[in-house]
Amino acid sequence: MGPPVRFGVRLVIVHSKVRGVSARALGRFAARAQRAAGVRGEVDVLITSSAELRRLNRRFRGKDKATDVLSFPSRDGKIHHGGAETRRSFFSKFSVPPCLRGGCCAAGDIAISAEVGARNARRLGHSPADEMKILILHGLLHLAGCDHETDGGEMARKEARLRRALGLPAALIERTSEVDRRNGTRRNAGKRRRS
Repeated sequence: MGPPVRFGVRLVIVHSKVRGVSARALGRFAARAQRAAGVRGEVDVLITSSAELRRLNRRFRGKDKATDVLSFPSRDGKIHHGGAETRRSFFSKFSVPPCLRGGCCAAGDIAISAEVGARNARRLGHSPADEMKILILHGLLHLAGCDHETDGGEMARKEARLRRALGLPAALIERTSEVDRRNGTRRNAGKRRRS
């Protein structure tokens, strides 16, 4: 575990290593994806263990199971600076210096399971790096206010469009729907909730 890397997306913290994935490359991608998704404000990304995602999922969603990605939108979207005050990421032990201009805006935080992401990548036939990027994009869309449980497929369409624009393989919601079709399961893509 190395020091956090700061970008337009402020921090990418890698607690659990994923083959072929670096914090620097994910940070560059996350900044591009954040602009493409129209997410305003600062975002921190944590790549961690399934055990940690399970703990967060249980604590904040009441679901006692690991998941691939969780998003934590900022409550008020504001970071208040004063003197030596700093913003702490929702799940980070690292304090981050305030921005030089003063009043920053926080979009929120994204947590990703390295193990679930690597397993998804193997199962779906693409690289672990691509899977981490897909999960970052999915989390960013939730920070932008999208909700595939209630939007009748709007998030799925936006994610598919952004995935193509960013050069990524099948989006999270799309591939869940595709697997369901192959297995003969009927499920509304707009009802699938991962984060």
